Amino acid sequence: MEVVLLGTGSARGWPEPGCPCASCSTAVTLRTSRGPSAALVDDVLLLDGSHGVQRAAARAGRTLAGVRRVLLSDIAQHMTAPLDGLLGSGRAVDVLGPPAALAPYGLPATGQGGQLVPVSPGDRLPAGDHLLQARAQGHGVAWDVTAPDGARLLYAPGAAPLQDHPGAAEPYDLVVLGIGSGACASTLARLRASGDVTGSTRVVMTGHGHDDGLPDALEPRVRAWGAQTPPDGTTVVVQRSKQSRAADEGRLRGRTLVLGGVRSGKSALAEHLVAASPGVTYVATGGTRADDPEWQDRVAAHVARRPASWATIETADVAGCLRAAQGPLLIDCLGTWLTGRLDHHRVWTGGPLTAVETDIGELVAAWRAAAVPVVAVSNEVGSGIVPATASGRLFRDLLGRLNAAVAAESETVLLTVAGIAVPLRRT
Repeated sequence: MEVVLLGTGSARGWPEPGCPCASCSTAVTLRTSRGPSAALVDDVLLLDGSHGVQRAAARAGRTLAGVRRVLLSDIAQHMTAPLDGLLGSGRAVDVLGPPAALAPYGLPATGQGGQLVPVSPGDRLPAGDHLLQARAQGHGVAWDVTAPDGARLLYAPGAAPLQDHPGAAEPYDLVVLGIGSGACASTLARLRASGDVTGSTRVVMTGHGHDDGLPDALEPRVRAWGAQTPPDGTTVVVQRSKQSRAADEGRLRGRTLVLGGVRSGKSALAEHLVAASPGVTYVATGGTRADDPEWQDRVAAHVARRPASWATIETADVAGCLRAAQGPLLIDCLGTWLTGRLDHHRVWTGGPLTAVETDIGELVAAWRAAAVPVVAVSNEVGSGIVPATASGRLFRDLLGRLNAAVAAESETVLLTVAGIAVPLRRT
């Protein structure tokens, strides 16, 4: 199977026409653009497409002359009657999609012999030598395409999550997901958990628009998800994989430390990094603090943001969690963990500081030996003013040393500043 990504942008493309936002302005400055999502499969199937899709094919060195079927997916992913030129070419071209997506097309009136074919989730139908299945995605459908050689494609560019994950007999070889709303991460995690996506599956993110921010904002999370963001015109040759359907944890590998100041976006970034991995365990180190309503509100906001599929452990035994982990861990955060250890050993009232240092050594040793992907969040406290109290200075110094020790044992270290991830180390 050969798949040409004719467009990798949102329904209005990127940059959006006339939009003055920083993201669109950057696209203009970089002379980079992404057309509305569309893909050409083996020169005979066109998935989605908007005005200009034929010019996009020409830029990729392709023609749509051989297309006999157009597959529409998410209703918002294409514009009204985008294929007038193709449908008026004198060829019989069938248009398949959800009933609402077919409404703009007056195909029977063209007299060219093509048909409008309404489809619903679960429908299976042949398309020449290819086999198609419609899968539920929001108000539209995603397309499961099997080529004559057995190669399998899942094309799900919509912003809504994919709603059915039956676990196919064979994993997909190529998956195209829409990055739009962030639902793609949970969809990808579920596809991995079901065995539909394995280590041999190539994952492509499409649907990029200005709501996704500047290009550099996407890179850390997409990389961690084990996905790619190729430009328009990219050709992907898809071959039937012979690897097993064992679940894959994605490309998140090793140890990642995410640093940042207060409200810098460090926790949200860490959550994005693990969002596409199945079986995530969230290790909350701050405790419940029943006598502190403001703290409870903070905790509730974090809980509401986590996927329901994540497990949560509230504990101070971070080293134990690291040693026992069977799947990805997200530890949030080292600053509250250190505060808890200082309180536990009564350092503020003369307790032994050496006990805290022993705890730090155990945590760093367990971090170094972690056998699963792990992400830890910590406060960056070295850029502020010198604390006015001895206790404040002690906490700052200890956390600085803890951060440095964990960073020394991490393959990836990111610093968040004003919601922007700055890579300090990346392997």
